[in-house]
Amino acid sequence: MPPVKKVLVVEDEVKIARLVRDYLHQAGFNVLEASDGPGALHLARAERPDMIVLDLGLPGMDGYDVTRELRAKSSVPIIMLTARSEESDRIVGLELGADDYVVKPFSPKELVARIRAVLRRADATLGGGEVVRAGPLTVDIPKRRVSVDGSDVSLTASEFDILLMLARQPGRIYTRAQLLDAVRGVSFESYERAVDAHIKNIRRKIESDPKHPELVLTVYGVGYKFTDA
Repeated sequence: MPPVKKVLVVEDEVKIARLVRDYLHQAGFNVLEASDGPGALHLARAERPDMIVLDLGLPGMDGYDVTRELRAKSSVPIIMLTARSEESDRIVGLELGADDYVVKPFSPKELVARIRAVLRRADATLGGGEVVRAGPLTVDIPKRRVSVDGSDVSLTASEFDILLMLARQPGRIYTRAQLLDAVRGVSFESYERAVDAHIKNIRRKIESDPKHPELVLTVYGVGYKFTDA
């Protein structure tokens, strides 16, 4: 049997934390809990969870700051859990490297489904030892490893899937809606600006000058493509 996945739940509202914990236990996950930012960082570093469910409105150190700290050294999947529903808040979360964004009030069953979807993609392997090479980029699909000119790049699950879709067919133009298909099943309320946030992160990680990209190119009024130059 595969090992039990470990999920760190970071939530300062006791009732919500208990609800999420109980549903995750019922779904077969091992659950760790923290109620503030510093505690979350400590557990994340000490226990190395497979997934973090992170509330934004934490005391002392909010979820955005926690995400920044985590993303400096880790690509652990993160689902943000918050009462903030403005699109700008969602975009900020995604640009910081979150994989999904769930707005309170939420369905615990839907949250569990989203967690499973992100974990499936984080663990996904496509057989045959397939490796995609496009210019300086190398994507090892079974290992979900990306390198540029031989240097490893750390991508979130969503970033990896979008970049792989582009790199598999250099020169092909993908609309935002088509790229959303690469991460479908993560956000049940997908919106196209999420793609722009992920592309921004990808460029920051793989381009020598993210403001003047040479690999992932914008096709204005349509979408994006990987260079075929």
